[in-house]
Amino acid sequence: MQARAVLSEEGKDLPVANRTNQTKALPLRLLQLFVPFVLVCIAFSVISIYTVRRFGIQSMVTNAKSGFQPCYEEANSLDRWIRPPSDLLHNMSDKELFWRATLVPKIKKYPFRRVPKIAFMFLTKGPLPLAPLWERFFKGHEGLYSIYIHSHPSFHAHFRPSSAFYKRQIPSQVSEWGRMSMCDAEKRLIANALLDISNEWFILLSESCIPLYNFSLIYHYIMKSRYSFMGAFDDPGPYGRGRYNENMAPEVNISQWRKGSQWFEINRKLAINIVEDATYYPKFESFCRPACYVDEHYFPTMLTIRAGNLLANRSITWVDWSRGGAHPATFGKSDIREEFLQKINKNHRCTYNGRNSSMCFLFARKFAPSALFPLLELAPKVLGY
Repeated sequence: MQARAVLSEEGKDLPVANRTNQTKALPLRLLQLFVPFVLVCIAFSVISIYTVRRFGIQSMVTNAKSGFQPCYEEANSLDRWIRPPSDLLHNMSDKELFWRATLVPKIKKYPFRRVPKIAFMFLTKGPLPLAPLWERFFKGHEGLYSIYIHSHPSFHAHFRPSSAFYKRQIPSQVSEWGRMSMCDAEKRLIANALLDISNEWFILLSESCIPLYNFSLIYHYIMKSRYSFMGAFDDPGPYGRGRYNENMAPEVNISQWRKGSQWFEINRKLAINIVEDATYYPKFESFCRPACYVDEHYFPTMLTIRAGNLLANRSITWVDWSRGGAHPATFGKSDIREEFLQKINKNHRCTYNGRNSSMCFLFARKFAPSALFPLLELAPKVLGY
């Protein structure tokens, strides 16, 4: 009985012994699998380190970088700072544009060869019917001028690629004659032109303007001038001081109130003064509304206060007010004669750099689209281009 009991006890212990042997075998199998895995990882690490040291990290990430396009271009050379914008149709707001346009280098001497240019800024409703005349005027003088067009937002010009006006439209907004939106359009033109650091002079023109001399003469006349050309006179009558609003004080007193032509020619310093102004703009926006026409008073008054000693106090754009009315005379095909064009440049007296001069006007307006062909015919003989 005891023998069977012992066998019975040993029989109960046998499965336990088997489980113990299996438990001991399991870690051994894991260890056998883990050791090769560790060896493979070590080998891969050694190969990676050797590759990086031998060939450089760029070779390992070439494929990853090839499809990446940065959202901005790093300014790592001077050329990227001084190169004018290749596309005028940017997406900046006016606030962003004006801020960018008024960035001014403190060192006055340029570290590169800068050829000063004239920015011709056309404020138009739509087409430029006199563009063929201007194209003839600009021909052969590339690199000495730049062109900017502010038209109605719905208008899209279609100039041929060879035209000086090709792709020269800037982002625009609706502007109304006599209201602050007109001055906003002018500031928009100036600010876009300021983005080209080579632009030294800024001329505001309309679609009805023509040049009265050839490009070389106009370029040298403007570049050599010590003064900017903007009319800014004190008119004591109802259309001058009579438009002044006492709410404009203390920023603008009535003795500082000025009136002048909308069409101006200014240097870079005054162009920046116009774009950066935040002192006088709110006053004119709030208190100079029809019958106060802000485009006749804002810039002349503001620049007289800020930099009156830099103004020639005259415009070099000729207009004819002899017919009376709210707008100057418009000249069409029947008016364009050799005698008429010669008469525009005769019998004038003005000062140029402090000296008396008979050459007082470089541009003229208003010319209708019908005037184009007779102007093209007479321009070589009378206007010099």
